[in-house]
Amino acid sequence: MGIDPGTNNMGLGIIDVKGSKIEIIAMDVLKLNKLANHSLKLKKIFETTLRFIDQYHPDELAIESPFFGKNIQSMLKLGRAQGVAIAAALYRDIPVFEYSPRKIKQSITGKGGASKEQVAGLLAGMLSLNKIPEYYDITDALAVAVCHHFQRGKSQDNSESYTGWQSFIAKNPSRIKK
Repeated sequence: MGIDPGTNNMGLGIIDVKGSKIEIIAMDVLKLNKLANHSLKLKKIFETTLRFIDQYHPDELAIESPFFGKNIQSMLKLGRAQGVAIAAALYRDIPVFEYSPRKIKQSITGKGGASKEQVAGLLAGMLSLNKIPEYYDITDALAVAVCHHFQRGKSQDNSESYTGWQSFIAKNPSRIKK
């Protein structure tokens, strides 16, 4: 399962890999822009992530890590959205893997600085999509899932993985208040 976290739109994608064939199981976008309260957005992200997990039973969750743009407040909100999606996966004991936007783009296109349009176009061909989804959040989520598939078996030096709450706590002691 791949997630492109966001506080206005969150992309979700589920893929299945059999041999060298990658098949799309599900893809969707969670539209959050009509919810004015940030707490309600976070609740909706948690519930939707759990619903996808319960419906499709993914083996692992791959998620795009937040990046620092121009606005620190936006990055903090994005980090919360990502954290809530991670918490939902950990709540269901799903291992979590994080990838930087650059790593995801490089994995799909060969270029870390590729545009969303380039990523979507290459994924459309790779996954036999009839047309590119209306929201790039969906293709971004699929790109995270495909990136994770490509990275399996390789060194995870540009990602973090958690197999449950104990693993998360062990790898993030500074985040835990005592």
